Amino acid sequence: MKVIEITNVDFSLRHFLLPLMRAIRARGHEVVGACAEGPLLADVRAEGFRVIAIPFVRRMSPLAHIRAFNSLVAILRAEKPDLVHAHMPISGFLARLAARVAGVPRIAYTCHGFLFNHASSSLPRRALSLVMEWTAGRVTDVFLTVSEAEARDARRLHIAPLAEAVRNGRDPALFRPDPSARARIRGELGVATDRTVIIAVSRLVWHKGYPELAAAMQLVPEAELWVVGERLDSDRGVDVAAVLRAAGLGSRLRMLGYRTDIAALLAAADIFTLPSRFEGLPMSVIEAMLTALPVVATNVRGPAEQVVNEVSGLSVPPGDPAALGSALGRLVRDPALRGRMGQTGRRRALEHYDEAKVLSRTLDLLGL
Repeated sequence: MKVIEITNVDFSLRHFLLPLMRAIRARGHEVVGACAEGPLLADVRAEGFRVIAIPFVRRMSPLAHIRAFNSLVAILRAEKPDLVHAHMPISGFLARLAARVAGVPRIAYTCHGFLFNHASSSLPRRALSLVMEWTAGRVTDVFLTVSEAEARDARRLHIAPLAEAVRNGRDPALFRPDPSARARIRGELGVATDRTVIIAVSRLVWHKGYPELAAAMQLVPEAELWVVGERLDSDRGVDVAAVLRAAGLGSRLRMLGYRTDIAALLAAADIFTLPSRFEGLPMSVIEAMLTALPVVATNVRGPAEQVVNEVSGLSVPPGDPAALGSALGRLVRDPALRGRMGQTGRRRALEHYDEAKVLSRTLDLLGL
């Protein structure tokens, strides 16, 4: 079969879809990627995948979305795929409608989080999101979600009565406790072996909870914070990097930017945190769990399924820096608790978030 995997930007395709594209190819199918052009596509093309540039934009721009839709219809008519598999809210909506117009025989969608569940969005935007999901659901043959909560929502709201949760996954051979990587990274950064390190890995955007994290770090003066990631060109809103730098953490803050050695950085840290206000099912939490790090995360959709409170980590309310600081401080001051929670989290990740298991189930549901 010929499959086209469609998402919004190069970051999503490189970090979320590339393992799936590899798995599709390994089963003997032709797979093509499609998203907005970007530098991270070089890695994908280096593995021999063809990636088609689509003029997607990550903002409310009707004219831009119409251009992207028309481009998609023309591309899909020319490519004649057997299956279109779409991702992300806006690109997923446009891709599914375009696939129907172009006469694609089979249309699939993976929901990575419904925008109508985003509490910080205005009511009109949330209503529009719900209408878009319901409309596109009418032309979707296979409807997948990364979290159980989103699958329940899809069924309850009649977006997709047969929605199935497939979860996300990462490779446990890559993300694992690694004493040699720990020693190497700490040596490179000049961090003492007994220094407690809290690490956060994500895009630098407001809804990831960085203002709260900056405030929470005031309550744990004995630890330092590593922030891994950057702001995408298409991201908007508050400059959270500036917020972090203005928090007065001094040498306790290390802004490491975009890195390709995430597994080693996680192995060098002691605690992982993701105080998001909105998530699908974050890959970073899975990576941390596989690395046997205890996780402090907000109890929003996605992380609430991943982190078992008081067992594999600690859950806190979103937007609450005091609760976040208290949870981080508790783990900073109790190495034995960190160890127990981290090992429990790794066992849980191996059971639920092993990449090979997740990909196998996904391909089966896609009919590949």
